Amino acid sequence: MVATPIGNLGDITARALAVLSQADVIAAEDTRVTGQLLKQFGINTPMISVREHNEHSMADKIIARLAAGDTVAQVSDAGTPAVSDPGAVLAAAVHAAGFQVIPIPGASALTSALSASGFTCAHSLFYGFLPPKSKQRRDELAKVAELPYLTVFYEAPHRIADCVADMAAVFGPEREAVLARELTKTFETIRRAPLGQLAEWIANDSNQQRGEAVIVVNAAAPAEKAESSSYDALLTPLIAELPLKQAVALAQAISGAPRNALYERALELKKAE
Repeated sequence: MVATPIGNLGDITARALAVLSQADVIAAEDTRVTGQLLKQFGINTPMISVREHNEHSMADKIIARLAAGDTVAQVSDAGTPAVSDPGAVLAAAVHAAGFQVIPIPGASALTSALSASGFTCAHSLFYGFLPPKSKQRRDELAKVAELPYLTVFYEAPHRIADCVADMAAVFGPEREAVLARELTKTFETIRRAPLGQLAEWIANDSNQQRGEAVIVVNAAAPAEKAESSSYDALLTPLIAELPLKQAVALAQAISGAPRNALYERALELKKAE
């Protein structure tokens, strides 16, 4: 599994070049894209196309080559295979067949964006690509909005403006984030600002709507823990008239308080009746 540059060809490693040169065949996501990389470094190893839509069917052929003693180098168009790119299906099949899977580390948009973000949170969650439609995208963002981790997203250029606007709506316009666009390329842009400002900046500058983007959103601030008894005035009349789950759901909708805390307190009040 060979990582290739995400933009700047100088980021190819000596080990990657050696593996690509010595392999019997290169399994490439797009042979035209990889062909340009190989040409740049004078590598003539033959290629086969292994992409998202044929990864399952090609796995058997690659395993047959491994069984015959061949070395196969897997690459995606840019970056590290299987990280929001094809490669995981093939790696799983090779593991299952009893052959060795060897990572050749290198360029990664994920780690590049994290390293340049300046956020000090020790923990991060890599989400990858969000759904393309706003409703589903906001639903997914809501699932991670209160997590105490940095959250890292990939986004395509034609969706970046809408995506960051949705992030500002769900996470809040004051949550800090970093837009890392066109990493390692000529027009690389890395900007850290509150999401509301980032959304406005992207919407007003069409240049920021070009190229692949990584968005790193800061961790949610720790919530102040409310005393469980503070929910009593709301919960008591509800659990007197409604089933417990329905009472808790309604209390959450009214107050916005954490469901688990409401449920635990509702159970205590129910037992005390």
